Amino acid sequence: MTEVDGVVAPIRVVLVDDQELVRAGFTMVLDAQPDIEVVGEAGDGVQALELLRGTQADVVLMDVRMPRMDGIEATRRVVAQSGPKVVILTTFDLDEYAFAAIKAGAGGFLLKDAGPSQLIEAIKAVHSGDAVVAPSTTKRLLDRFAVHLPDAEEKADVALESLTEREGEVLRLVARGMSNAEIAERLYVSEATVKTHMGRILMKLGLRDRVQAVVFAYETGLVKSGQRDGPV
Repeated sequence: MTEVDGVVAPIRVVLVDDQELVRAGFTMVLDAQPDIEVVGEAGDGVQALELLRGTQADVVLMDVRMPRMDGIEATRRVVAQSGPKVVILTTFDLDEYAFAAIKAGAGGFLLKDAGPSQLIEAIKAVHSGDAVVAPSTTKRLLDRFAVHLPDAEEKADVALESLTEREGEVLRLVARGMSNAEIAERLYVSEATVKTHMGRILMKLGLRDRVQAVVFAYETGLVKSGQRDGPV
């Protein structure tokens, strides 16, 4: 929730999906929450951009496949205008644009069949500045689409040389789909320490959030498609 003049206001959400029934379902779930309010709906990217010009929103739930303007281009434009945070809605097995949408600046992605609690948690996480990264889903998504990434392993040495050995290790584990808690257990450190490392990694590499860190690790060849975590 957002505090304005001492009053806590609900998180303002805009739904963008070309299926009216999908929007209706999300609206029913979200409007039942005391700290979330659906402030607008759009059926495609063009309508979304028009709506956002006159509507104050904190988070946009953005479908990928839509007529006129898809979610990738719409997300790119929203982010370029320093607009609200964007969460991509994807069916995963069908949407081959999800990875590109995340690269366009989305704060994360959510499967359309996610439960109400996951939807609510995702909105709150993105609104608070975190990225929506479901570790196992992110791993599968990147493994599937990493074939489209450039083979740029030689760039890794230059881009990553500013990181300490431990920061590089944390980045690898994040890219392999591990949560902060799992990384903390793996490295025998506190979860707060992992968060500190992540903050330094993002700052040194000039990345916006955890999603961009995962993309960066794949693009530089630090982690490759199909690579699995080794023994402790």
